[in-house]
Amino acid sequence: MYKVFINEKKLSINNSPTTVEKNIRFEGFTTFEIAFDLLENTSTPEINIYGEDAQEIWKEFSSMMKVIEAAGGIVINKEEKILFIYRLGKWDLPKGKLEPNEKLDEAALREVEEETGLKELVLENFVNTTFHIYKEKKDGKELRILKATHWFRMKYIGNETPKPQVEEGITKVDWIAVNHIKDEVFPNTFNNIKLILKEVLEW
Repeated sequence: MYKVFINEKKLSINNSPTTVEKNIRFEGFTTFEIAFDLLENTSTPEINIYGEDAQEIWKEFSSMMKVIEAAGGIVINKEEKILFIYRLGKWDLPKGKLEPNEKLDEAALREVEEETGLKELVLENFVNTTFHIYKEKKDGKELRILKATHWFRMKYIGNETPKPQVEEGITKVDWIAVNHIKDEVFPNTFNNIKLILKEVLEW
């Protein structure tokens, strides 16, 4: 199954219908346009597109848009707390776009270091990739961008105090205990962040 968020609403691509409010059988590119219209212009909270080959549907879906690759980290310290940044009024995890010819794990480590000032990071493993769509204006036209963020679990073994990268709009960096995340972070974060945290923490 593939999941992508559009305006914080979920679009899934599956081999069969699921228990969501709206299931649409894949009938070509017009199916995507119908789904976009419903998610962007109505109160429909979630849509599932289904067909015999979900992987092939996803390939067609992603070919419609410019894809931007990014990478980030779920960083855990010696006290088993997780590192969060606070940017533009939302809790987030450190992440950013890949530079030319940069490997995913290298980008994840670089972005965490740049956004939080922490250097003694140990890469552990790749977790998963999350997707969201946003719009960009170019030559007077609105283009949809599909952003794929590849997440890595990391350990922080140092003792430095994290510092926010203020030029990137980050106002604070905090270590938050796992048992406080649902109360402190979830009410004010993105659905993709909830998704990847649930996977790492096995909630």
